Parts: sequence; C-alpha cells; structure tokens
Amino acid sequence: MLNRLKATLADFFQQADLLLLGLCCAATLYGMLLIASATRYQGQSGMLRYVGVQGAAMLIGVCAYIFMSALDLEGLMKRWKWLVVFDIVLIGLLLTPLGIGGSTTGNQAWLRIPLIPFQIGPAEVVKISFTLLLAKQMEWLREERRDLKSFRSALFTAGHTLLLIGYYVVISGDMGNALTFFFIFLFMAFAAGFALRWFVLLLAGGGAAAAVVWLFELMPDYMRERFLVLFDHSYDVQGKGWQQTRSLLAIGSGGVFGQGYMNGTQTQSSAGYSLPKRWTDLIFAVCGEELGLVGCLVAIVLLTAIIFRVLSVAKSAETPFFRNVCVGMAAILIYQTVINIGMCLFVMPVIGVTLPFFSYGGSSIVTLFTAMGVVSGIKKRSRAMDRRRRYMR
Repeated sequence: MLNRLKATLADFFQQADLLLLGLCCAATLYGMLLIASATRYQGQSGMLRYVGVQGAAMLIGVCAYIFMSALDLEGLMKRWKWLVVFDIVLIGLLLTPLGIGGSTTGNQAWLRIPLIPFQIGPAEVVKISFTLLLAKQMEWLREERRDLKSFRSALFTAGHTLLLIGYYVVISGDMGNALTFFFIFLFMAFAAGFALRWFVLLLAGGGAAAAVVWLFELMPDYMRERFLVLFDHSYDVQGKGWQQTRSLLAIGSGGVFGQGYMNGTQTQSSAGYSLPKRWTDLIFAVCGEELGLVGCLVAIVLLTAIIFRVLSVAKSAETPFFRNVCVGMAAILIYQTVINIGMCLFVMPVIGVTLPFFSYGGSSIVTLFTAMGVVSGIKKRSRAMDRRRRYMR
C-alpha cells in the first residue's frame, strides 16, 4: 500500500500539471487572507474557525487534485449511468432532513452532513459530473451521428441540460447555480462545433421567454426586485439593493492601494450598516476596500491565469472528449468569476454565486480542486499519448 502511494506521488510530480495546482493554491491562500480580515470583527476564535475550515478544505482539495490526476477518466465514463444516478440522488437529498436553505428566498440548496465541518452544495459537485456526462454525450453523438450540427444533436444535449436545470430548480429553488449548468452547455456546445443557427435560435427563444416572464410578472417578487435595482440603483436601497450598494461603496473607498489590510472601514465594522456577506459573496469588495485596485487586479490576474491554463490544456488535448471536459471546467470558472465580480460592482443581480477559490466555502474549494485535478489528469494523458506517438515514429 505504501509503495503504491509512493509510486502515485512520484508519477504525479513527474507528469501532473503542477503549474495549475500552484495557481489554485495561490488563489486560495490569497482568499484565506481576505477571509481572515473579513471575519476578524467576530473575534480571534471566529476568524480562526473560518480560516481553519478553508485551510482544511484546501488540503482535502489538494488530495482530490492528486487523486483525479491519476484517475482513469475514460474508464470512469464507461460507468456513466452511475454518474447519472449519483446526480439524481445527491440533488434529491435536498428534500430530506439533511437539506437546509435560506429563510428569505426559500432556497434549499445545501446539505448538512454529520461529522463534516462544512455544508455541501450538491450543485458544486454536480457541475463536475454534468460536465463529464455532457462531454460523453457529445462524444457519442460525434461517433454515432457523425454530425454535431444537426437539430437532433442540439436537441439531445439541450434537453439533457434543461432536464437537469429543471430538476435542480424545482427541488432547490436556486437559480444562480442552475444557470451555471446552462453556461457550461453553451461553452461546450460552441467549442464542440454545434451549428451557430441553433445558438441564435436558443438565444432568441430564451430572450422571448424572459420578456414574457418579465412583462407578465411570472417570476417571484424577490427575484424581480434584484433586476429592478440594477436598472435603478436608488430603488430599495435599504432592501434588495443593500448588499450591492455597500459593496460598491467599499470598492470605491479603497482607491488604488486600499485602506490597508485589516483596516477597511466596513470590513472591520460589526455595525448593521457594514458590508454584509463579506467572506462569501462579497469577498471581492473586501479586497477592493482594503487592498484597492491593485489587490483586485492581482485576484483577477490569478483567476485569469487559471482559466487560460485550463483552456491551454483543452487546446492540446488528444481527444474531443478531453477537450470538451476542459472547456466545461473553464466555463464554470468564467461564469462564477464574471457573475460574482459583476454582483460586487452592481452590474449583475445578486444570485448567490461565489468567487472561485476566494470566497469562503469548504465544498466549493474541494470541488474546484477536484475539477482542476480532472484537467491535470487530461494534461498528463495528453503528454503520455504524445510520448507514445513520438516513440512509435
């Protein structure tokens, strides 16, 4: 057992994507510094608890990264039906006593598992399995139909995506993470070569549906108000616009270099008018207030570097399946980064999407490292295939 572990670690350090792992760890450690500052007002014990959980999640995540780098992904996908069952059951657990949610919106999007120090968001885990299943479906369509531009191919993959979104939203009520699945589908379908006419049709249909929902007020009031505050920042400042108003104020007050680490006016305040959700949804606002534009740019550069590294692996992937998986993983990072920073800058609605690697959240950190481990494993296999091909020459 010990020898096998040594062999696995030796193989990991020789062939895995250590640069990607280093970037992920750097972003997480930067995030932990921001979390420490954001929770300092709760006292030493409160701060250590949050930082400790995030640190433990990072260690588990690194182990998951190593494991996924060594996993036979193609062998796993031969048992794709079990992944489908896993997704259905995991989301279904939200209906059991393990499921917990917010009282203001009625969302039921988290699981509290005994003996685990953090809550688990099923959507975080299912993002990975959904990406793998969608890539497998595209591979099957390419092999069996030999045409990804057909209406039938577009219908199959879009149907798969919409079924998952519908199932998840009906059970959890969480639109923020549900939209992640849609964004993964769009990115992967475009990269796989689906006909542009289907994207135009989809976007036109989606736009028409959104217009009908808005004009006839078919969406819940709390969700409608989240969009109204975007169009008019003075609308409901003390209510639905509160988080983003405080966030924008915090970022603006930071200037170029910030007010200083652990010196932010709102970040260090325990008053009711201070920055809400500062260690989760609005961690970017903490960065802006205390470290200024420079600190925000460092965070953006780190996330951009991770995304480009994933896309670089996708470009060099040996098979369409591997390439599509990498594109799906990049889509997760792009969607969450754009939406979260947009929320903090008051240009996107508040939908509970966290900033990858930076926001507090044990399950988020573990699943992100797991997803990046999948990418590392793909790079490792691409290298092995390339060496085999050169040897055969």
